Amino acid sequence: MKEITDSEFNRIRDYIKANYGINMGKEKKSLIYSRLRTTLVKKGFENFTQYFDDLIADKSGEAVIDFVDRVTTNHTFFMRETDHFDYFKDNVLPHMEKTLENQKDLCLWCAGCSSGEEPNTLQMILQDYFGNKGWNTDILATDISSQILDKAVHSVYPNDRVATVPETWRKKYFQKFDDHNSVVMDSVKKNIIYRRFNLMEPEYRFKKKMHVIFCRNVMIYFDNDTRDKVVQKFYDATAPGGYLFIGHSESLTHTKTPYKYIKPAVYRKE
Repeated sequence: MKEITDSEFNRIRDYIKANYGINMGKEKKSLIYSRLRTTLVKKGFENFTQYFDDLIADKSGEAVIDFVDRVTTNHTFFMRETDHFDYFKDNVLPHMEKTLENQKDLCLWCAGCSSGEEPNTLQMILQDYFGNKGWNTDILATDISSQILDKAVHSVYPNDRVATVPETWRKKYFQKFDDHNSVVMDSVKKNIIYRRFNLMEPEYRFKKKMHVIFCRNVMIYFDNDTRDKVVQKFYDATAPGGYLFIGHSESLTHTKTPYKYIKPAVYRKE
């Protein structure tokens, strides 16, 4: 099979940027080749031009799903940026408990949830905090990759990855899957709703405004203009007094974001 040409790479790169907001510089050319070549071989395409023309022409949606699964990066782990979870537990939840005491309905969205470690962690915190107080704490967890969402739904993780979870949680919220893996218990999983969602949608239409949005280490792949537009849509989808958590390697343009800066990587809608 032929190597990917510059013009072929540019077509694919521009398609990714236009549809998913992800920036890929020339240094990603070999990565695109390595991630897509299996599909080319499987379908008998002689070059990336044939592959891309088929991708655009496909009406079933299957080619796009496979494409997104292959070109997106999904890297996460339990307890990533732990201070966010501490702030969520010690500051956000007490505030929300007081503010929403009549409704007892907390709306939380994990955007870019990857393989599920983040929403599972947040749900464990919620169950520890609210216990049997009758609160609705369902979490909406979204990603653009169908493949990674399937892994999140099942929430089966190698034991060495689960080892970073506090021991009390390992005993309370995990059970043995096999000799090498553990699985999150149904009591946690049943309160997480997984959906495929593209952050490039023109607007985010949800039945209710979100009280907390976690979108961490996703916007590092966006240029400034795309990031600012996504943040504005997050803001529009956030309830007054709600919070946005982003990754520590990310930052918002203070002159453009309507969110109020609270602390590194934590913002609030006044």
